[in-house]
This record gives sequence, C-alpha cells and structure tokens, in this order.
Amino acid sequence: MPSQLMDAKKQEVVSENGSEQTRSRKQYSPRTDIFESHDQLLLLADMPGVKQEGIDITLEQNVLTIRGKVETPNFPGYSLAYTEYGVGDFERVFALSNEIDRDGIQATVKNGVLKLILPKSKASLPRKINVQTE
Repeated sequence: MPSQLMDAKKQEVVSENGSEQTRSRKQYSPRTDIFESHDQLLLLADMPGVKQEGIDITLEQNVLTIRGKVETPNFPGYSLAYTEYGVGDFERVFALSNEIDRDGIQATVKNGVLKLILPKSKASLPRKINVQTE
C-alpha cells in the first residue's frame, strides 16, 4: 500500500495542441493503474459511467489513445439543480514502446473500469540461451 494517498479529484484534460472538441463538455483524464509482469502490461482505467459502446481505443504508430463517452443521466420531469460530480467524457494517451505486441492487445470493460492487456512481443521477452560444448 502506498504511503500517501493520491488526490481523488478528477483531472480535466487540457488540449496541448489547441485542438477543439467535437462535444461541448468537459473531458477528464481517467485514473489509471499500470501493472507489469514478465510477459505483459495490465492497464486499469477508471471511467465511471462509460458503457462498452461508448469506448473508443485507437493505436496509431506508438500512440495508444483511450476515449470514453458518458451519456448524461436523464430523469424525466426533473432538471439539474445542483451537482457535486462533474459529468464529462474521458481521454488518455499513452506512448508505447516497440516491446508491445500490437496485434495481441485486448480490452474489456466492467463496472466502469477499462482493462487493457498489452502483451510484450516475443522478441522482447528474456530467453534462456543454452551453452553447447565443442
């Protein structure tokens, strides 16, 4: 367990290249945990309110982009009077090394948590070299 807890507030995404969004709403960077084993990376991204059909994952060259669209809850006969939880979409970008097997990447979502498995390429895995006698 880490000795310090991270601030649990959602971090809003700020566009670095001046690009504009196509939806006029806030975008947040999903909190992500990254685990590594000898043969793969495991990414767990918190994206509450995002359903499977609202997730878009793209891989272009060495850039993995995760986007999640949240549908605003609608309660017939009510209008929003006050909110403490800001509703918005999610976006996060990761630079991948050449050690990742791009064809083997898998993604699942359950209860607002996106799980990405990024296997390492066979060439990058450590291997045992047998010594022969002459």
